[in-house]
Amino acid sequence: MFDDPKGPIEHYSWAKFVVLGEEHSEEGHSRKGEGKDIRLVGKKVKKWKERQGHTLDKSMVKRMLEEDVRILVIGNGANGALVVPDEVVDFLLEHGMKKVIVEKTPEACRQYNRLYHEGKKVGLLAHGTC
Repeated sequence: MFDDPKGPIEHYSWAKFVVLGEEHSEEGHSRKGEGKDIRLVGKKVKKWKERQGHTLDKSMVKRMLEEDVRILVIGNGANGALVVPDEVVDFLLEHGMKKVIVEKTPEACRQYNRLYHEGKKVGLLAHGTC
């Protein structure tokens, strides 16, 4: 679905991210790294543990406001099944985020890498399945 040897996100496929050579995936009860939903700032990957269900709310994204991030890229799943309501985007913008980009996860990975290499203060929240 997505490959970019320049990274920091080098690969994305269903439920699997490779960031700087480290796999983050989850299938059934088997998990590697931070799992299938990730939060990425710079080169630091963490599990996006706040994401529950398939409609985002403010509580699932507000932690990114504590990071040194000006642009937030949200990967809403391989097929775009994760709903990102306008009020969530508005909340982020009203609380200091300069720009919010919502894309299917493969394109979100591409956007993150591009902005990262441009030297932007970018963060990523990415849903790894549907």
